[in-house]
Amino acid sequence: MTETHLPGGFVNAVVRVGDTVRRPPARRAAFVHDLLGLFERAGWPGAPRFLGSDERGREILSYVDGHVAWEEVQPDAVASDESLARVAELVREFHDLTAGTPPAGDGEVVCHNDLSPKNTVYRDEGSGLRPVAFIDWDIAGPGRRIHDVAHVCWQYAALRPGAEPGAAARRVRVICDAYGLAERGEVVETVLWWQDRCRRGIEADAAAGLPHAVRLRADGVVAQVRAAHDWVTQHRADLERALA
Repeated sequence: MTETHLPGGFVNAVVRVGDTVRRPPARRAAFVHDLLGLFERAGWPGAPRFLGSDERGREILSYVDGHVAWEEVQPDAVASDESLARVAELVREFHDLTAGTPPAGDGEVVCHNDLSPKNTVYRDEGSGLRPVAFIDWDIAGPGRRIHDVAHVCWQYAALRPGAEPGAAARRVRVICDAYGLAERGEVVETVLWWQDRCRRGIEADAAAGLPHAVRLRADGVVAQVRAAHDWVTQHRADLERALA
């Protein structure tokens, strides 16, 4: 069958074949396959299904139809309050599904650890584009709920230079309210932790010669993350006031 390259990925070559997606297995593929199986057994539609491996050793995943928001400029509906709230609700759903399960181990839940519009499938089912599923679960693992919530705040509320602080703080509040996050004192600190961790990780992997990290560094991603960290630090009081 014809293979069609799917754009947006930095690490893996991902192709569509019919109603499936084929991609090289990641380092922790067995964990991810177990996690996707848990979602399938629970009937949760917010992630692809793992369907096995093909003759080339690539993972076979179900293709989730819709709009993946991987480009910088997106329709307004992607960043609407309704979409932000639905993202947070989807995160709460898979967190609740994984709490106390073997994949969560000693963690509160299983975290996706890379939630962003680029890893989100949106569909218009009558009220504009809304998130319906998350893709690219390669670095999922046990963690705390706030880890994913803070990552959502960073990526979906666009906490970076150019954002208007008051509007960004309101979007962070929308996310935390929709998730139902009770304890919010660590949210901004965890955003800063993610940004620092991301920058250091890219720098270390690029120094080690890993191709995806070299490309990210060449594309200016390290500088962008550092600037986002500086922006959050500068406007920390505005963000925390919105969550008080």
